[in-house]
Order: sequence, then C-alpha cells, then structure tokens
Amino acid sequence: MSQQKLSRLPLASSKLTLIFAAALCAAWVPSAFAQDSQAKDSSGQWALGFGAVVLDKPYRDFDREVLPLPLVSYESKWISATLPTFDVKLYSTEALSFRLRTRWSGDGYEAKDSPVLSGMDERKSSLWAGSAVTWKTGFANLSGEVLSDAMGNSKGTRAKLQIDRRFAAGKFGFTPRLAAEWVDDKYVDYYYGVRQSEAQAGRAFYEGKATTNVQVGLRMDYSPSRHHSVFVDVGATRFGSSVEDSPLVDKTTGTTLALGYAYRF
Repeated sequence: MSQQKLSRLPLASSKLTLIFAAALCAAWVPSAFAQDSQAKDSSGQWALGFGAVVLDKPYRDFDREVLPLPLVSYESKWISATLPTFDVKLYSTEALSFRLRTRWSGDGYEAKDSPVLSGMDERKSSLWAGSAVTWKTGFANLSGEVLSDAMGNSKGTRAKLQIDRRFAAGKFGFTPRLAAEWVDDKYVDYYYGVRQSEAQAGRAFYEGKATTNVQVGLRMDYSPSRHHSVFVDVGATRFGSSVEDSPLVDKTTGTTLALGYAYRF
C-alpha cells in the first residue's frame, strides 16, 4: 500500500469511518482515566484528548485507513461515559459494578466503500443497548456485556467477555487484554450476508450464522503526571468462521493501531 493511501484522512468523505473511529476510542482511553468508579466529587472527573488510529475492516478490497481519534471521558459515582459508550451505574463498589449500557457502533458500510460491495444495500450503524458488569479482582479485571440493536437495523444481539490487567513500571503501564465476542445470526447475516437480490457473479447468496470473534491487544501508557498521559494500543481480532466464510470477506484477522494523548482535569 502506498504512503499516500496510508496518510489520507477519509473523515471528510465518509461519515461511517468517522463513526467507526469514535466507536474504537472507548477501548483506548488510558485505564488510569477510568479508575474512579466511586468518584466522590459530585461534578465528576473529565478527560479530553486526541490521537489517531490505523484500522481496516474485513471486507474485500477495503483500504487500510488512518483516522483522527477524539478522546472524551467522564466518570462520576453514577455515570461512566467514554465516547461513544454511556453507562449508568446501578450498583457500584470499588470492586464490582452493575451497569446499564448504550454504545454507538460503527459497523456497516456503503456500496461505494469497496468494489465487492457494488450493488449491495447500505448496512447501517446502530445504537446498542443492554447491561454490563465489571469486576476488579486481585489478579485481573473482568468485564462482560450483553447488548441488543436498539435501532433495529440488524435486529441482532452481541455478548462480550474480557479479561485485562495493568502492570505498572514506574510512570509506564502495560495492559494486555483478551476478549471473546459472540454475535448472533441476525448480526452476521446483516453485516456479512448477501441477499438473493444482491447476489451476482463472484458474490453468491450467503446467509450468516452466529459466531465468536476473539480479540487480543496490548495498551502501553506513559503518565509523567496525574493530568497527562500518552498511549499506544495494538490489537488484533480473529474473526469467527461464519464471518470468514462470507463472500464479502477476504481476511481471517484484522489489526488496529492507535496512539494518542489525554489530559485529565
């Protein structure tokens, strides 16, 4: 891929890529900015920052993209919000938190995004809503969520389990993570399926089935003071078999790279 392709910023030409970049930032805000689950200050804690992310989707002939990455985070006793995720804490202690969650997800595409999608109907992004739990143990942090498509675009459901742990080394931090996300047949069929009316030579009819995607990643952060932090995050997703089998897909694994700076007020 040419340097020109890697350096272009498609933000101005594609609202879907902007949405997808915003959806990714929740995973990359340094964990130090989300630790105050029991914030005593009624005004809450804010963190703002900026960065960039290099990403690709699994669809065939999709160019890797470099996108700006806005970082916005707010944490209080009852609210935890990291753009584009918004949580209401139903019950929280230092170790355990039960939450209602909404998240805007940038899944989907437009037919113009790739030659293989020509003639396909648009697959829209959605607001997902459901419940989540976080549990901080002495060994690691565990989290889980179950979300449904609140806008009814895919009518799908997704569930995710994640384990991560931050290892501190002076002003540096290293946080490896492992996650598995199950997506149901409606989700896979909507985003990776091919309808009868969309089938053509080289793009056969395809009906998606439920599958599980496995994600691994490592975030590295450096905090010279309480207010400042910079970070780099690398991640990879191994797509489930029913995503891999889609005639729209030519990748078994997707990778991401993000870096940025955040200021905590």
